[in-house]
Amino acid sequence: MFSSGIGGGGFMTVRIPPAHPGAASDVFTIDFRETAPALANATMFPPHSNASQFGGLSVGVPGEVRGLEEAHRRWGTLPWKTLIEPSIALARGWTLQNELAKRITWFPDLMLGNPDYRAVFAPRGRFLREGEFINRSAYARTLAALASEGPDAFYQGPIADALVRKVRAAGGILSHADLANYTVKVDRALQGTYRGRTIYTTHAPTSGPVLLHMLNLIERFPMAARTPLNVHRIVEVLKFGFAARTKICDPAFTNNTGRITEIPSKAFADRIATNITDDETHEPQYYGPEFDVPTDHGTSHTSSVDKNGMAVSLTSTVNLIFGSQVLDSETGVLFNDQMDDFSTPGTPNGFGLLPSPYNYPAPGKRPLSSTVPTIVEHADGSFAVAVGASGGGRIFGAVFQTLLNLEWGLDASRAVEAGRVHTQLLPAMVDADPGYPREVLDGLRERGHELAVTPPVAAVVQIVTRHEDGQIFAASDSRKNGIAAGY
Repeated sequence: MFSSGIGGGGFMTVRIPPAHPGAASDVFTIDFRETAPALANATMFPPHSNASQFGGLSVGVPGEVRGLEEAHRRWGTLPWKTLIEPSIALARGWTLQNELAKRITWFPDLMLGNPDYRAVFAPRGRFLREGEFINRSAYARTLAALASEGPDAFYQGPIADALVRKVRAAGGILSHADLANYTVKVDRALQGTYRGRTIYTTHAPTSGPVLLHMLNLIERFPMAARTPLNVHRIVEVLKFGFAARTKICDPAFTNNTGRITEIPSKAFADRIATNITDDETHEPQYYGPEFDVPTDHGTSHTSSVDKNGMAVSLTSTVNLIFGSQVLDSETGVLFNDQMDDFSTPGTPNGFGLLPSPYNYPAPGKRPLSSTVPTIVEHADGSFAVAVGASGGGRIFGAVFQTLLNLEWGLDASRAVEAGRVHTQLLPAMVDADPGYPREVLDGLRERGHELAVTPPVAAVVQIVTRHEDGQIFAASDSRKNGIAAGY
């Protein structure tokens, strides 16, 4: 509950299998990202404040319920009420597990000092512990109302009244009109190719264009194994990927969509690839970032496929852990702090880059996102992979490396569990998971990379694969104690 929920939003990629042999699949994306309220503006956050991260002003218009509604309307087969019933039962009480128990202790002032949190997480005056019973009765009532009355009950009526009242009391600008006017965006998936396979992912403002750009770049090299040279190339591609990401924003709010649409093209990769050097790395400015952009956080991801080859890759988020930290005791809804994913006008960063004006807040605008819910098809058009991750700015790099691990012959579990490297260009540090091969790290240092070996709890990948012989394998990243499920 600390990473996602109906107080947030997200993106999904959905594959509809061919209607008959020889036909092509249909792959769509649903953008249910939170939007800036109608009263939002580029200078709404005071300089050097945390108002974009905590409190009512950080709350964007939630899109989660509308996104799930749209998916159900188009492709659902079970009644809406039936789908929500398991979540209602869970909200009425469950045994507290490690990940949530751990995070409760990270916020003692919030959990013990805020009555909305204390009632749920410290009802006896102390933190609930792993193995103890926890319930969210108010949230269960809200879900029950959505089950019986439908999705509109979230965006108008008593629930909407409570949501607006709570956000306003916390200093926010959410209005009834913001909720009533929220709409999702449905489109054909952004499509690319990689070594004969077809890659489907999400459009801007996600980092889907960046993922395709990085695959286009690495495709130019023989990548037979995880050698020092190949990992150096991966790091360089990550840097060019983060540089390209500085151009991305909500395409509905720019008069130059060409700078976004060129990013996933092979022609753009052709131009950039000539700058990748095998013997050395470079200063950040070499990679061509245009602006400084914020690093997002948190999220939850689900990858699934059914017996017919219908697949869904869905990433949902409230952004930071416990989002805005605004929790409505009346509805049980935890609100996002997605306004923090916008850029705020200000001074240059340490590298001389100004915040990106492409990503300034504006009424109805969707902020930049690192998410990349992705589906891959084999060369014959059959389903191959559904993959995505949580973990903020590390998401698309983790998905990128997981796809390369599959190419290197690792099965789904080992592809997810393998050590990763991460760099986001600014700062120039390269992070490596503990246990990353020493000879590879030495090879990176020889090429001028500054390295730090860091704990592996970062991006958390969820994947399901289908081999060409029809066998299905799934893996949930142990970095967050995940377990894959089959039915």
